[in-house]
Formats: sequence, structure tokens, C-alpha cells
Amino acid sequence: MAKDFDIIDMDDEKTGTFAEALKNETSRKILNYLKKNKSTITDIADSLKLPVSTVHYNIQKLQKAGLVKVHDFHWSPKGNKVFIYTISNKVMVFRPDKMPFLEVHMKAILSIFLVAIALVAIVAYPFNSNDEPTMLNKFNKFSSEKELLDALESAKDSGGFGDMVFAAFGGAKLAVMETAATSNVGGSSGADYSETNVQVAGVDEADIIKTDGEYIYAISDGKLIIAKAYPESSAEILFEGKVGDFYANELFIGDDKILIFGTKDYPQENYGKMGIAVGERMPYYYSPSVSVRLFDVSDRENPEQIRSLEFEGGYITSRMIGSDVYFVVNSYPSYEDWVCGDVVPLYAEARGATEIKSTDLVPIAPCTDIGYIDHTPTQNFLTLASISIDDENKEVEKETILGYGENVYASIDNLYIAQTNWNLGDEKQKTVLTRFSLDDGKIEFEANGEVPGHILNQFSMDEYDNYFRIATTVGEVWNSEEKSTNNVYVLDEDLKITGTLEGLAPGESIYSVRFMGDRGYVVTFKKVDPLFVIDLGDTSNPMVLGKLKIPGYSDYLHPYDETHLIGIGKDAVDAEEELSDARNLDFAWYQGVKMAIFDVSDVENPIEMYKVTIGDRGTDSEALHNHKAFLFDKEKELLVLPITLAEIQGEQKEDNQYGDITFQGAYVYNLNLEDGFELRGRISHHDSENDYLKYGYYPDYNYNIQRSLYIGDILYTLSGKRLQLNDLDSLEKLKILNFI
Repeated sequence: MAKDFDIIDMDDEKTGTFAEALKNETSRKILNYLKKNKSTITDIADSLKLPVSTVHYNIQKLQKAGLVKVHDFHWSPKGNKVFIYTISNKVMVFRPDKMPFLEVHMKAILSIFLVAIALVAIVAYPFNSNDEPTMLNKFNKFSSEKELLDALESAKDSGGFGDMVFAAFGGAKLAVMETAATSNVGGSSGADYSETNVQVAGVDEADIIKTDGEYIYAISDGKLIIAKAYPESSAEILFEGKVGDFYANELFIGDDKILIFGTKDYPQENYGKMGIAVGERMPYYYSPSVSVRLFDVSDRENPEQIRSLEFEGGYITSRMIGSDVYFVVNSYPSYEDWVCGDVVPLYAEARGATEIKSTDLVPIAPCTDIGYIDHTPTQNFLTLASISIDDENKEVEKETILGYGENVYASIDNLYIAQTNWNLGDEKQKTVLTRFSLDDGKIEFEANGEVPGHILNQFSMDEYDNYFRIATTVGEVWNSEEKSTNNVYVLDEDLKITGTLEGLAPGESIYSVRFMGDRGYVVTFKKVDPLFVIDLGDTSNPMVLGKLKIPGYSDYLHPYDETHLIGIGKDAVDAEEELSDARNLDFAWYQGVKMAIFDVSDVENPIEMYKVTIGDRGTDSEALHNHKAFLFDKEKELLVLPITLAEIQGEQKEDNQYGDITFQGAYVYNLNLEDGFELRGRISHHDSENDYLKYGYYPDYNYNIQRSLYIGDILYTLSGKRLQLNDLDSLEKLKILNFI
């Protein structure tokens, strides 16, 4: 039987999962056994003389890594599905750079990593499975400890290991075009200033830098930086350093308050109140924790911690609405003992500057307060919580359910979670949707539903006029036997489908989505970049109004106004016909970073008004992968992007030839509909623009610009080592604030 290829980026989460699975001796024993035998977890445990819980844990890791798959199942005497596992049968190719297609010679790819496996993702099954799909519409809490433990055991027996991908949602009305608007709130300078580029107006997103118009607050290498930023004459670093026994990652700002999210590890030798080593709650030496710290910064030179929270698990994301911050944590219970107090994730809270110790950690809730959604079992826990940034005495709200998340989105009134169940046998991919209402920090379950396919990112989702829209891809571009397709669905408040548009761009996959009022814009890619204009005004009948096919693709779409979009992605050129035929693939080679303005005023005939390409193949921008790195202000005609520039030295010989890195910094553009993109200049934190030519293979990334913002007439850029001030008009360097 021929093996299929599955292509994974080296920076993909699956790469680390794969390496972790293979380095484990028990996992290797299980793999060797499954090469010769198709077996259940119990049979494997009996044959290898291993505890069932140990086999279960390692099977979970192997399945998540794509090394084993479900071959079949039978029904247990209790009426549960018991899965039979086997070795996979695909070729997994790990590639060193993000590529939308197979772009390098197979020999080069094989020199990176080539392993014959099948990549089959995990699907969670109902507590009491049946062959008919079930509409998910009920939220419950466990009535007893036994019921929770039985649910976990049932999920374990059925193969419902909770490897569920929660995707970020997008949701905004036309106010989304105001998300990069200026503001005067919070600072006393009186100057206008930019804010974090977010998807939904009024819903802030945590980032590594924020400003109130007078001060700048930033996170660098786990440290907090507070700088007097405006005016330039008094700009200086007021505080720099660690603010507790944790590693800071990102922050929000309030009225003389900042809220920081970070991570902390509890060593195994420290013991919790239950007499169980905290580290033993996880199969690692350290048990990770999410740290949430609230600081009073009325004295900017001496930030004072006034509240702290610890959640066992991993931080996913957060949103701030008004003064309430909502955030999501993934937790992974022990698989050694199904004892209720041991599987529920741990939590602690402290007031003032007191540091939380492992002995302070207790279960986040009684087992009877843990929730679940009918027919979606998992062995992981998902905690949704909220904390006030302005009122340190307001109660922390927590809702813990069986679940798993990666990204979460909140509109002003609702929080959505999307769970993708991937292919298993003849069952197609589907995304399960759950909606929670938000009100003054409180979180309540509202509705559940599902749609076919998987989503790309948070911009694949949208909430508008009490309807929910979602764009999905079914299948994979590289599946030569069954072409991928792309779809758009409209759902009502109960998350039931009211409108369907399927079959967009067969053989391609979605690269970016933007919803704007009654319109949706979807970019797919394999060889060219079709930009689809979709009418969503009739919620029962979404339809394509027009499309534009151009070379390249857009990773991110940003509204310029109601009838124009800014696209940023990569340019592309067709691969040679001989090479395409040899690989049995129709593809293109991506080139430098491409920016374009699309005019969609004539919905049936969208056009590319302006286009600019930066650098050669290998050029990149963090804005392609993180919308928070994108700074745009229509009134100021300002566009700023961090750019890592690659240029081919001498004559280009091949379309797949990479350039040498020659520059890293910020590109500053004038942007309007009359003149398009006009480069004002470039800003760098490296001492010389020729530094990259001197570095060779090991550049100093600490001086790479990550973010930009403005206050009044000053442009501020942030790297790991400095905050730099440049005149917003002339781009003249005004001042450098170096970090220690």
C-alpha cells in the first residue's frame, strides 16, 4: 500500500510532540509491538507488562504525534467503544520554513527529517457513542465524584483523549475598521496614540507592549519595562526588572494598573496540601502554572503587586472588555490514579505582594462543580476565568469544564470556542462550536453546534447581527485522492446552521479571511490567490458575488475602509511544468513579502489597485503570523511593518532560490488610495544596516524590531534590547532607551 505524505513545519507544535514521543523508551516499545499487532490499550499493557495508565498516556502522545492510529473498535460490556490501535502508514516530512506547498527537492527534505508514519489526529467520542451524529446542545455539571471519574474512564476507553484544537474566532461589525484607531483615554499627555491592532473594536488583546499616551509598558525577556515615553525630551526608563517569581509574557493596562500573564514551574520536591507532589500531577519534572499578576503602577518607578493567581496548566489567550479580563487555561490531569481530588487542576490566590507557594495550591473546584458538554468527552480540563483589572477586590470568576483549547475569541457579549475533530476512518473533519455569554466578568454557557471542516485562525470566525459566520476547509491540499474544499456557514444564536456555501476553490485551502458587515472575504491558495467576495446579507443563502485571481497569497486581510482591503502575504511564481508533472503537484514558489490594496466596491469585479513586493524569497514579517505586529492608521496614512529582508546577491538562477538576510527592522509607508504604497524609510535597532551582512548564520535577534506604535508625532519601535524613538514624519532617530 502506497504511503501518503504529510508536511509539517519545523516550528509547528506537532514537531515537538513528535520528538517527545520518540525519545520515550516506553513509547518506542509500544511502537515496536504495534508493528506486528493491532491491539487495544489493555492488550498492549498485558503483553508488555505495563500499567494500563502508562500505556494509555503513551498511546495519547503517539497518536497526537501521528505515529499510531485507530484501526477499528469493539463495544465493551459497559457499552463503550474500545479502540484497536495500529501503526500509521504515511510519510511525515518536517520542513524548516513555512511553505504553502512542497518547494524543495525531496532529497533536501529527507535530509531534514523523514519518517514513515501516518498522521491521524484524534477524535473525541461521546460518553455513550452511537453511529448517528448528535447536535450538541446541553451543558451539565457532574452530580458526583464517581460520575466525573466514570466520564474520564469512558473517554479513556473510547479513545477520547481530548486532543482538540480550539481555534480563535473573529467577531466584529463594521466597527472592526476602528480597531487601530487613536485614543486619548488613560494618558495625561493629551497626544493621540495608537493601540494594539485587535480584531474586534472594544475587545482588547494582551500583547508585549501597550501605551496610555504618556507611558509605555512592555515585556522583554520575562521582565517588565515601564518608560516615560512622551514627550521625547523627558523619555526614560523608569522601571526594568522581574516583578515576582514568574516569567512575564504579555500584559493589559488599566487606570494606574497593569495585569501580567506569565508562567511558573513548581519543582517536584515541593508538596501540595493533599500530600501529593505537585510535579507528580504531570509526567514531567516540573508542573507548569499560569501566573496572573495585578500591579498598582501609580508610582511608575515602583510597581506594587496587589493580587496574584496561579492556575495549574498552560495559558492559551485572554481578552479585556471594559475592566474585565477573560482568559483560558488548559490543564492536564494525572493518568496514574483516577482519584477525583488528584485529577482536578490546582489553583491558588494571594493578596498583596505575597508569593504563592506550591503548598498553597488546592483543587480549583469540587468535582461536582466541574462542567461538561454532552457528547464531547476528554481527559483534559479547560478553565475559563475572569478578573477585574481595576477592582482588586472583585471576585475572580472561574468555570472549569472537561475540554481543551488553543485559541479563544470574545465579542463584546459572547465568548466562542471552536473544537476541531479531525479525520478518523470515513468520518469527515468537523468543528464543534460552543458559545458562552459574558456579562460583568461572569461566564455562562449558551449554545453548542457544529460545522464540517477545520478553521485557519481567529479571523475565520465572526459574529454579526446575532448570527455567527465561519469559514472552514475540509481535507488537505496535498491529498491527491480527495481534493480539499472550502466552505462558509451562517449559524443562528443556537449555533444551528441557517445558511451554507460549500465547494469554494477545490484543491486549495484557506489562507486568510475577513468579515465586514454583510460581506465576507476569503483568500485561498495553492498556485494563485483567489480573493472571493461573499454576500452574507441573506443569512439563509450566502453566495459568491465575485472573485479575483492573482499570483501569490494574503496571510492577513485588514480593512482600509468599507470597500477596500489591505492584504499582506507572499508573492509567488508558477513552478516549472516539468517539475509539477514530476511531482504530480500543481504549485508555485513563494517569493518576497507582498502587500496589496484590493478595491471591492464593484463586488462582482474586485481589482488589485496597488501592489508592492519587498525583497526576495526568504523575506518575512511577523505581521504575516501575528496581527498585533501590524500598525495602520488611515487618517495619518501610516503603515508600519516589521520586516526581515532577504535579497539575492547577484543573478537569480532559480525560482526557489533564497536570498541572504541583509536587513531587519521596520518599513514605514505612506498609504492612501490615490498613490498606493510609498516607502518613507526604514528603521533598524541594529547599529548598522550592514550588521546582517556581517553576522553570517548567527544574527543577534535581540535587536529585531517586533512592534511599533506612535504617540503624537513620535514613532516608537520595540525590540528585545531597546525602545527607540523616531520622528514620525522625517523618521529621524530621536532617542534610544536601552534595556539592561
